[in-house]
Amino acid sequence: MAISLLTLGGGEGWLMGKYGLTIDNLLAVEVVTADGQVVTASAEHNQDLFWALRGGGGNFGVATSFEYRAHPVATIYGGMVAHPVSRAREAFGFYRDLTQEAPDELTVYMSLFANPDTPDDIMLAMVACHCGDPASAEADLKPLRQFGPPAADLIQPMPYPVINTLSDGGYPRGAFNYWKSAFLSELSDASLEIMVDAMHRCPSSMSGLGIVPYLGAVARVDTAAAAFTHRAPGYSLLIVSQWTNQRETEQNIAWARETFESLRPYMTDRSYVNNLIAEDGQKVHEVWGANYRRLVTVKRRYDPDNIFRLNHNIDPSPEVPQCPR
Repeated sequence: MAISLLTLGGGEGWLMGKYGLTIDNLLAVEVVTADGQVVTASAEHNQDLFWALRGGGGNFGVATSFEYRAHPVATIYGGMVAHPVSRAREAFGFYRDLTQEAPDELTVYMSLFANPDTPDDIMLAMVACHCGDPASAEADLKPLRQFGPPAADLIQPMPYPVINTLSDGGYPRGAFNYWKSAFLSELSDASLEIMVDAMHRCPSSMSGLGIVPYLGAVARVDTAAAAFTHRAPGYSLLIVSQWTNQRETEQNIAWARETFESLRPYMTDRSYVNNLIAEDGQKVHEVWGANYRRLVTVKRRYDPDNIFRLNHNIDPSPEVPQCPR
């Protein structure tokens, strides 16, 4: 289920600067359609369905198998460097410049979170993954490791699968979760001030904010090549609210909503479907933009009765307003 959701929505990852999104490496999908047929969608077969599945979510059928293009990545250099929030402005500016100039092999996420050892202390972390050769990795990561210097430097060589587990501890089993997400038009100092203030007001030390760069290979694909339309260079923002006491639900949800609204002036009208929650509603324009009209056409062919509708839905009804080009 997880790999299906990841793939059909687009698929962010640590190698996106070098190899693009998961859908950019998808070769074929076996799908059970609404009328019970088992079909294969690829560049050679059912091309319209293959186009729609790459970013259109679970709107067209049940995906039962995937075929991917694999890349030889064994050892990467990766991990976190962390800075105290008192140096957030300088670190944020450094991160902005670093990601704009980084080679495709280097992807760096950024996050704001509470220090687990002293929850009242807020940290700004840059988490890197370099999939190039060791000599290039050491040279490209040197500025990141020297800046500050950081309060913590955990970057080291590791098997590639390991970096995909580094954040697992931040999502403990049994915790309540509420997410809000968007794309930022730019990494401005004003948006940073709002994020830092939000962390100081955060009711739970388990919550945080994360930024994922859409740069490199992911931004060099034509927006019409697949249903996924977010190819302009930029940054995806994720606001993660987490707590364990059910009685604190209302205040933690309110924190995420208020933080989202305060950052709205710095957002674009784009939304990543894999980060949306049910209450976000049908943001078809923000999710698919000019690709929505073509998606409706494909939906009418493969699921005209909208059987697959318990999702961020592409409605095949003729009376549904369509997004402008």
